[in-house]
Amino acid sequence: MEGRVPRRRKLLGILGFLCLWITAQAQMKIPPETVQQWASVFSVELQEFTTKYSGSLLLQKKLKDVEPIIKIVEVDGNDLVKDYSDEIERMLGSKMKSVKRLAESAEDADLYHEFNASLQFDYFNSMLINTVDDDGNNVDLGGEFPLEENEHFNNMAVNTQQSDIQIPTNVYNKDPNILNAIYNSEALNDVFIGNFQKDPTLTWQYFGSSTGFFRIYPGIKWTPDSNGVAAFDCRNRNWYIQAATSPKDIIIMVDISGSMKGLKMTIAKHTINTILDTLGRERLCQRHRCTDPVSSCVQYTDYVRYVEPCFKGTLVQADLDNREHFKQLVEDLHVKGEAKIKHAMKESFKILNEARANGQGSMCNQAIMLITDGAMEDFESVFEEFNWPERRVRVFTYLIGREMTFAQNTKWIACNNKGYYTHISTLADVQENVMEYLHVLSRPMVINHDHDIIWTEAYMDTVLPNTKELFTTKAQSLLLMTSVAMPVFSKKKETLSHGILLAGRSRLCLLITNNGYILAHPDLRPLYKYGKKLKPKPNYNSVDLSEVEWEDTEEKLRTAMVRGETGSSSLSIRASVDKGKRPLFLINDYYYTNIDETPFSFGMVLTRGHGGLMFLGNVSVEEGRISHNSLHPLHKLLYEVLQLACMISPPQTSPSPPEWTYCETDIDPGHRKYTQLQAAIRYLLGKEPDLECDEVLLQQTLFDAVVTAPLEAYWNALMLNDRVEPGVETVFLGTRSGLMRVVRYAGVESRVAKKFLTPADKDNLYTIDHFPLWYRLAVENTPGSFYYYPVNDKGVKYIIATTAVTVSSKGKTAMAGVVCATVTKTRE
Repeated sequence: MEGRVPRRRKLLGILGFLCLWITAQAQMKIPPETVQQWASVFSVELQEFTTKYSGSLLLQKKLKDVEPIIKIVEVDGNDLVKDYSDEIERMLGSKMKSVKRLAESAEDADLYHEFNASLQFDYFNSMLINTVDDDGNNVDLGGEFPLEENEHFNNMAVNTQQSDIQIPTNVYNKDPNILNAIYNSEALNDVFIGNFQKDPTLTWQYFGSSTGFFRIYPGIKWTPDSNGVAAFDCRNRNWYIQAATSPKDIIIMVDISGSMKGLKMTIAKHTINTILDTLGRERLCQRHRCTDPVSSCVQYTDYVRYVEPCFKGTLVQADLDNREHFKQLVEDLHVKGEAKIKHAMKESFKILNEARANGQGSMCNQAIMLITDGAMEDFESVFEEFNWPERRVRVFTYLIGREMTFAQNTKWIACNNKGYYTHISTLADVQENVMEYLHVLSRPMVINHDHDIIWTEAYMDTVLPNTKELFTTKAQSLLLMTSVAMPVFSKKKETLSHGILLAGRSRLCLLITNNGYILAHPDLRPLYKYGKKLKPKPNYNSVDLSEVEWEDTEEKLRTAMVRGETGSSSLSIRASVDKGKRPLFLINDYYYTNIDETPFSFGMVLTRGHGGLMFLGNVSVEEGRISHNSLHPLHKLLYEVLQLACMISPPQTSPSPPEWTYCETDIDPGHRKYTQLQAAIRYLLGKEPDLECDEVLLQQTLFDAVVTAPLEAYWNALMLNDRVEPGVETVFLGTRSGLMRVVRYAGVESRVAKKFLTPADKDNLYTIDHFPLWYRLAVENTPGSFYYYPVNDKGVKYIIATTAVTVSSKGKTAMAGVVCATVTKTRE
């Protein structure tokens, strides 16, 4: 063995430049047999080297010893998907009940309130709370508003006993309409608190008013932008628009005649873009399975043209791609000719009438948006032919510019076609005036009191610890969320439309909307790195299931889940790992079902073979429980391994990866102060018997802790009794229960891979929703044989050797975990 050490060092040294050296010396015509011999010798030596220092054979032997006392069970995918879907259904159902309670309370408060034009009422303005003037007195609408950091709300400073009010800078905060509406909504505060007590997993609860104010619970301090402006307006938000309107087909007609030149065309383009921004967001509600279609924008002078000729005469879905495409084309519009409205109006009516007759589009509201600086010709005959007397198509008119000469004509068009007339004279008028059409389209819902619950499309949660940017568009979190919203109607004769939002979060295996878009999936990567910042990809929330399950060429899986079916299927797929550098060829078994009362379908994937098997050891939680005054050796061991499994970071560091959930600490407010490590230990000691802990997972973790303990003793013995050869730095293991053990053979000064397996090294940490490359490559290749792959981390180069260990019983073999080592180059 002594003679092998120098040779092994040479072989490890060869590892980094063997291919380059052979290429450079190709002219020497080295016989292929010689190269093959070198490779064979190198393979044997490297296998022996990594086997020795990883201790994989010892762990496999220990697992062999316990095979008589373990039990391997087959996982029933159908039962599993039903159990998980039922749990998700209960969770989402509780969120919908909370929304309904808020809606009922808001409507009752409005019903019994009499408008008071001289109402004097002080409320907590979120921008002004805890602010004092030069004399040290609280500013108007400010006052003392206690705030405390709360881990449940991402360590933000909040007030869980009181909501407060945000008002956009361009809205007068003491307007009588604002004051009366805020006074009305005070009743929601008790409902907010009650909802949170009934469902402690709730996060933010909101109420958005048509008057422009936004009530948020728990109360927070609102931070304006760098100019001191609060630009956030709840009425422009996706959830408000979706809850306030029903699905719609819209055609945008824009006048590009010569009179529209200059500022008028600039305003017109901005108006088109603002209308487009109100469309296409997924309207995910219980009864409607559609998004808002919009036709190709129609431009007209003395003849009709389409902004996009490819969409001529058709309605296209207003998804993000199409909207952005339209916006780019709109920027290229140029004025010329004389305006002739009649032909363009005929064309628009024909498109909408054909869509309705053929059962296409939303089959709900239809509207034409006319953007012009004046309508001069006789157009009544068009309406008589295509829209009267039913008036199925609403016509909204936007008069552009300061001139009012043709105001009566454009107003007449809107009023005689169940629409709305708006005069837009400046760019500042666009946003507020465009939104008026939404209130008109919501009238049928108001009259019928259709309290449809809707779910928003997926969006990024931007709330992080020590971050005050709650409602910005900056992507600073990997967590995708969906929110549930419900319209609130006035029960008085004069009806008003409001929007309510209640947000909750959950981690899921595979969840898609009824449009086929992914809400949760292991391979969904919504962000990209832009310099030192993370930004959302343009279509991060409209990634189709077929884009990540590569081999579903016939889209059988996607079709079944979009239809809300229950069933199973098998697919041969290619999974991309190592940032797309390596493919894995797998056979997956898919199990799926719908989530009742929601637009979602849930699916689970089990990899054929090891994915359908699990084993149970004989170390039970009950057997481990002892008195409060002592700590069983198993618990000491569990404390140690859970600390590694959870990768707990000091408070001042960046957020740690998601922990494995051994115990539910979010249900009881008294338990929220505990980490997963602390909760599990207190539960095992009997100090917190009310904690809801996963006893099966704890049992598996205890078993893994016992079985893998000798491996750590083996690693330590190598360091104490044997001179560790250069070339190996770190050895570690990860088990199926989330347990990790790590030992460093090389000190931090001499270590090459200094960042490897640290809290900052998120790519390699084994967490509840992340299986790192070293784990996936091991379990998908031959157990017992090492798989080697190179790493180049910003110029730091090393190799990871990984192998899977298994356990067998009664002819079945299950994966127990993975053992790895990092290997670096050595010098002569």
